[in-house]
Amino acid sequence: MEATVYAQSQQGSADDLVRDYLPLVKKIGLHLMARLPPNIELDDMLQVGVIGLIQAGATYDPSRGASFATYAGIRIKGAMLDEVRRNDWLPRSVQQNIKRVSNAIAQLEARLGRLVSDTEIAAELEISLEGYRDLSRELAYCRLTSLEDSTIGVESGESGPFSWFENGKLKQTLAEAIKSLPEKEALMMSLYYTDELNLKEIGAVMGVSESRVSQIHGQALARVRVKLAEWAE
Repeated sequence: MEATVYAQSQQGSADDLVRDYLPLVKKIGLHLMARLPPNIELDDMLQVGVIGLIQAGATYDPSRGASFATYAGIRIKGAMLDEVRRNDWLPRSVQQNIKRVSNAIAQLEARLGRLVSDTEIAAELEISLEGYRDLSRELAYCRLTSLEDSTIGVESGESGPFSWFENGKLKQTLAEAIKSLPEKEALMMSLYYTDELNLKEIGAVMGVSESRVSQIHGQALARVRVKLAEWAE
């Protein structure tokens, strides 16, 4: 069915391709928007995604084995992330805070020899629990480059700065890092990255608010960053 739609689109125009796969562009755009600051417009992401879709239509090679929907999804997502990076949307303060929280977690866990709670992390940072949770929501805006960028590079068959992901070691480390998270954080990461649920849907599954899901997400990213830093060293 999909091959037939793709073949018909190839015989038609770019408009046909966009019409047939626009729902895929919207799905990817909405999924990414949950992780981006409010100043990023969905329409901007969709426009860039459509360009990625058209490029996918021009470069798709069925002989490589991947379905067109899979290949197009990779190109669409890659185009959106490239646009975000080009516009340098992540404030320097957020970049500094993810390092600050990751360092606090690393030091605490090394000292205590166990996973630490948000209350303990807040105390280590010398801020209130509510202040730390507000900070965690900001951290959810950070893209986990070793998860997003490297996956795109490998699945599309392109070589790039993250082509070393193909050796499998980082992928294994990442999987182990997520598996070692506290139960709620591991569940949240699985629902978001594997099942591709949005924050509202995850909140319904976990019985918490969207705001709380965002906090859990940010803290989980900080923990995983610690593990990936250890791997890089």
